[in-house]
Parts: sequence; structure tokens; C-alpha cells
Amino acid sequence: MYSSLIDQAAEACVQATKGVALTGAGISVESGIPPFRGKGGLWEKIDPMKYAHIDMLVNNPVEVWEVLFLGIAELLTTAVPNAGHLGLQRLEQMGILQTIITQNVDGLHQKAGSSDVIEFHGTHAMLRCMGCHVRSDWQSVSMDRIPPVCPCGAYLRPDVVMFGEPIDVGLLRRSQILAANCDVMLVIGTSATVEPAAYLPLIAKDRGAFIIEINPEPTPLTNRISDITLLGPAGEMMDRIVAAMDKRRAGA
Repeated sequence: MYSSLIDQAAEACVQATKGVALTGAGISVESGIPPFRGKGGLWEKIDPMKYAHIDMLVNNPVEVWEVLFLGIAELLTTAVPNAGHLGLQRLEQMGILQTIITQNVDGLHQKAGSSDVIEFHGTHAMLRCMGCHVRSDWQSVSMDRIPPVCPCGAYLRPDVVMFGEPIDVGLLRRSQILAANCDVMLVIGTSATVEPAAYLPLIAKDRGAFIIEINPEPTPLTNRISDITLLGPAGEMMDRIVAAMDKRRAGA
């Protein structure tokens, strides 16, 4: 069954010129980064409403850094893009994929070479001052003191969106416009339950886009919004789609 679905997905991608990908934590699992939600997720071990809420960061930054931020930073230091990330970069090289909209904060799409990535929830690769808001690369900041301190005297924090903080309105608006104008959308590794990202496939579908879903298990999009659902690891499915596309482009 998968072979025919892979062929359909490959054909839809080959015909596309305004592709958009929406990715979630599932695409990075094969890179050794556990998801936040679901079985084995980070929120099973850490209370998100306590350690991932902006109020906790403001009131007890040392504890948030020690319990949450340093552990995530250690994971991201060693993580490398997998076949899922690299497959999307191949689609960009082919002139099919315009933009990746991601809920992830790991920066792996950029490491894979994707040039236009909208990070809905910010990035853990950068730090931001809680006072003057200047951004700094992790590597340029001393971790001798936790939390690290900006030259202005205020604490630094990862440049991520925490619970209790709004998503950047400009990023949201651009994502909605891209969804409304794409001809194919790949929805990869996301539960499709967290708004406002979960609404983007509905916008795309309503405007006539072909929806390809890749997930290890069904989601609210499956058999309702998605035209094709490939149940399996993101890396494996993207490898198979790209291989099928290469055959078509070669005339095989």
C-alpha cells in the first residue's frame, strides 16, 4: 500500500511549485530529540505549567535554567539533521518547497540547509536578554554563571516562546498567507492539535492545496483533511518520496 501512496505523494510534489512544510517534534525524534508531548515526551518528566511558563522564568530563573533549559541545550548540542530534515532541503533544491513552518526550537532545519524557516516557537539556538532584548549566540556567552547575564545586567534566556507568551503576530500572518497560497503542504511529525499551527493545513486545504501527512500514528487531520497519510518515521517516508521523485524527474 505504501508504494502507491508514496508514488502519489511524489507526483503531487513533482507538480508543485509553491510547496510549504509544517513540521513538529516528530520530525526530530530520529535525531535523538524527544517530543514535548505524548509517550516519552519531556512533559511526562517536567511539569510544563511550572517550568515552561513565563511566570516561573521571571520569578525563579535559576530553577528554570537548571531543570529545563540546560537539559535541552545539552540535547541540541549533539543533535544532527536526519533524513526528514534533509529530504525537505532536497525539495527546496528542486524548486518545490518554498518555506518550512516549524513548531520546533532545535534549529535542525537550518542545519540541514533549509533557507527559509519560520520558527513559530522561537529557537533554542539563540539567547535573548530579558532586559534589553539583545540576542546572542550560545557559543558567545559564558555559562560560568546560571542564569547567564547580559552586559546590561539582566538575565539571558533562550529565545523561545514559553507558555503564557504570544506567538509573533508577523510570523503567524506570514504563515497564514503561505498556507493560503501553497499548492502542496507536507505536514510532518505534528499532532495537529496545538493552535495556531494546527489550523494552517485547514487553510491550505480550503484553498485547494494537496495535503501530505507523515506521522507515526493518525492525527485529527487523517482521513479528514489529509489527501495522503503516510504512517511511519519521517526520515524513512521522506527518503522514499524523494527517491520516487528522482525517478520521475529522470523519466524512469
